[in-house]
Amino acid sequence: MSAVLTRHNVKVLGRGEQPMLFAHGYGCDQNMWRFITPAFDDRYKVVLFDHVGHGQSDAAAFDPTKYASLDDYAEDVLAICRELNLMNVIFVGHSVSAMIGALAAIREPERFDRLVLIGPSPRYVNDGDYVGGFKHEDIEGLLDFLDTNHLGWSSTMAPVIMGNPERPELGEELTNSFCRTDPEIAKHFARVTFLSDNRADLPKVKTKALILQCSQDVIAPDVVGRYMHQSLPGSEFVQLSATGHCPNLSAPEETIAAMEAFLSDVPAKAVAKAIAS
Repeated sequence: MSAVLTRHNVKVLGRGEQPMLFAHGYGCDQNMWRFITPAFDDRYKVVLFDHVGHGQSDAAAFDPTKYASLDDYAEDVLAICRELNLMNVIFVGHSVSAMIGALAAIREPERFDRLVLIGPSPRYVNDGDYVGGFKHEDIEGLLDFLDTNHLGWSSTMAPVIMGNPERPELGEELTNSFCRTDPEIAKHFARVTFLSDNRADLPKVKTKALILQCSQDVIAPDVVGRYMHQSLPGSEFVQLSATGHCPNLSAPEETIAAMEAFLSDVPAKAVAKAIAS
């Protein structure tokens, strides 16, 4: 296996020709897609990977100067695509990886067929009339907490991010995932993520995109999803009934249904109506 594929613990599954590339969110790994991928591996070439410092990736490959922005993570996505000669890619990105995929599609639009963006946010911090969901001092407080107590931050924040308090096992899984991430890498990636601002990049995305917006999402609230929809030319927006920030774990059936409809070119309004019923 090549250095690129080893570095990111790349796994290629499925029996189809068109590639479907899944990118996990902050503090997670490719295992977070285990409820989603079985619905697609009979028709697509499913490609899974771990961001450097997450899951079974090569943590020794992490360099804070190399990974100074989300653009650097987008370059990793493109490196995987080049190594596997992936074209006509359906990119599925959760949370921060939604923006990473959008940046990759801006750089090499000819590689991408569609983008599925789950809980995306171009900026987490409020700015003038823009509502990202957090005040700057709130983000700095969260980052300071993470800097001083990685395990405490993980056990406190993961259940809040997951939502679904009636299903504590979901929060526990996310907590354990956060705790497994190398603390120094987790701190660095958190700052890159939560202090990013990619609003100006959105109009540059020419790839057809689906925005999946969860209900009661503390990380990417409804107003952020609608901002994404307004800023991404030709995008489709689906409001999920699923609550929290991780519908790939908490509501895989609903997530799959929305993805299937998008890939089948069913209008977003029809998808939303079907989900609501």
